[in-house]
Amino acid sequence: MTIDAIGGLRRYAMDLARALKEANVETVFAGLGPRLSTQQMREATAIGPCIWLDAPLDWMTDREDHLDVIPELLRELADKHMVDLLHLNLPSQAAGLVSDVPIVAVSHSCVVTWFEAMRGARPSADWSWQADRNRSGFDCADIVIAPSRSHAGALTRCYGAIPNLEIVHNCTWLSAAPTVRENFVFAAGRWWDEGKNGALLDRVATITNRRIVMAGPLEGPAGQHLTIGHAEHLGERSYPETVALMRRAGIVVSPSLYEPFGLAALEAARTGAALVLADIPIYRELWNGAALFADPHDPASFADAIDCLTADEDMRTGLGFLAQQRSGQFSPAAQCEAILRVYAQAMASTRIATG
Repeated sequence: MTIDAIGGLRRYAMDLARALKEANVETVFAGLGPRLSTQQMREATAIGPCIWLDAPLDWMTDREDHLDVIPELLRELADKHMVDLLHLNLPSQAAGLVSDVPIVAVSHSCVVTWFEAMRGARPSADWSWQADRNRSGFDCADIVIAPSRSHAGALTRCYGAIPNLEIVHNCTWLSAAPTVRENFVFAAGRWWDEGKNGALLDRVATITNRRIVMAGPLEGPAGQHLTIGHAEHLGERSYPETVALMRRAGIVVSPSLYEPFGLAALEAARTGAALVLADIPIYRELWNGAALFADPHDPASFADAIDCLTADEDMRTGLGFLAQQRSGQFSPAAQCEAILRVYAQAMASTRIATG
């Protein structure tokens, strides 16, 4: 299973591999891009071997030929560890990969669908090769997974039909233990990513008199940057620290303009926090009826929703309960069961193809 050290993909891989291990499926991690921290590597190796490959992530290089080494690196690793299946967490990693074992590629996000959501257009010329590389990966994979119907729809709009496309939701291992809530609003994300819309949340802090607390990095790996001038920014926090803040916050918000799934919203829901979410398709798909929605282009819309929930304890408690109930649909067991069905389907199709 390929992993990286940036953002939610690593959390996805750790959580899934942990569930697979309980189902007697062993995972070998193949890392690409910037290396894991010591603490992150310790978590990974507690689940399975973790080998770091000398190759970049597709969205962290401006030259497509830098990715040409990936197929051979993955083939060598698969042969060395005698794996039965390749689970690739970037579809571009499947491009040009010829393998005797089935390939499952997962599209967690991509530059092309990001541009569609953020710019309403195809990627700029210097990113245009991404579309071809991902399309090749989709075609080389036995099965392609999207984490939601919304993202599957975006993939189809951007790339055309993907006949082997399946939907498997993400999960969280967090418990639903009750906690005492405090009077602040919390948000977590990689704020350097324009798609997370952190600038809007900073403006919300100038409208509402509620304390807006943000956790997460402001500096991106390719020089991206966001300045926070009004909200209270705590910097990048560890996963346990972030979860602890979610459990304390009276309200958790996500103003994202682009989310293929939105793991932070699921984690907040699992803790029982009342949610205020951007009114975008993915959040409507997963959280309609269990959250308040606000216009991600309008700071006043978010401020109004926050003030409404703050003033009404019954509504706040009720929405937190509904969100927590909904979060139960996204359990590790449910994700593992769905993934194992996909693995079995991929292995069956490979046996048929090879006769």
